[in-house]
Amino acid sequence: MDSGSPQPPKGPAAGPSEDSIADWTDHYFLKTKATVARFGDSTVTYAVFMRRPVVSAPRLALDWLQSIAKERGTEFKVDLIYPEGKWVGAGEPIMYITGSLVHLSDLETILLMKLGPACVAAFNAFTMCADLPAVAFLAMDARHCAGLEMAEIMAYAASVGSARARRKVGAKGFIGNATEATAHYFGQEHALGTMPHALIGYAGSTLRAAEMFHETFPDQPMTVLVDYFGREVTDSLTVARRFPTLAAEGKLSVRLDTPGSRFVEGLDPTASYAVLERHVPRVLRGYRSEQELRHLVGAGVSASAMWHMRDALNREGFQRVKIVASSGFDPAKCKVMAESLAPMDVIGTGSFLPSRWTETYATADIIEYDGVKRVKIGREFLFRKSDGDR
Repeated sequence: MDSGSPQPPKGPAAGPSEDSIADWTDHYFLKTKATVARFGDSTVTYAVFMRRPVVSAPRLALDWLQSIAKERGTEFKVDLIYPEGKWVGAGEPIMYITGSLVHLSDLETILLMKLGPACVAAFNAFTMCADLPAVAFLAMDARHCAGLEMAEIMAYAASVGSARARRKVGAKGFIGNATEATAHYFGQEHALGTMPHALIGYAGSTLRAAEMFHETFPDQPMTVLVDYFGREVTDSLTVARRFPTLAAEGKLSVRLDTPGSRFVEGLDPTASYAVLERHVPRVLRGYRSEQELRHLVGAGVSASAMWHMRDALNREGFQRVKIVASSGFDPAKCKVMAESLAPMDVIGTGSFLPSRWTETYATADIIEYDGVKRVKIGREFLFRKSDGDR
């Protein structure tokens, strides 16, 4: 099989193996396999597609397919129409797979599991990075995933969408992620991250947590969570004053993760409007929904909150202290942040995960049996186009 892919992954996404496929595939495919084996095999071609626009992220699916072909001593010919990182229109075949129906029939379920969610997550990651090309992203999706295999698929997808954004608009994209096992997808040997809220609670103050972290990891840059006690501005400035060298060298960041139940310290609705009027007045004239307005001037980590924090740091000469933002940064929120020119350096997010899981369903239909075109009525659009039509 020629998938153009690197070696199969060693993590959870490498499975299931040959001996467990029957336990995880749709049962009617097992009955199809048995029936075809009894009445005579056929060489078939599957068209694999999705019903919405996506970014092609097929590597994990094809690596798994390749490993099963090797175990079975057979060969699957893959015509990958849209290689990894390419934009794919709704209903367009991402690939055609040709091989023995006996050997392919029971693989469809698992192949689609590995393909659909990855393609939608890659699309989301691409749009987020492309809308905010000057901002670095950190993938923090693992805690939102349903198991290790999903965590690997989502990390891979984020790396694919990020790479496309770098190619298309020169975006910084995803610079790393929060788990060691999938750091390699982002070109990193190790995961990234400093402290959770639990360390602030343990230390008893934001400053003391920063001191403890720095004593433990003296040679590392430091990102400090500053929302635990509701004193985002006060605690940010206190930490920056305590670590002036880190601040001056650009090795100190403050992370805003304020919950949507309250405003950042020093803000309320009126003050939030005033902040944006000073910096980006045009954005308040262009919002299109209540949700967009909330991202601009509402509670939590809003555009006004980040401008407010940047102003406070700059007033005391801490221009090189970076702002890290987290809390619900999905494609829609990232678009609003781009329009408001929100002054953030890094976004920590797992919200590239598909929010509507029904949109992740990949589909496969057989379009040829022993070279004869045949597909169910209504799916004729899946037939191969001539080279001139592509």
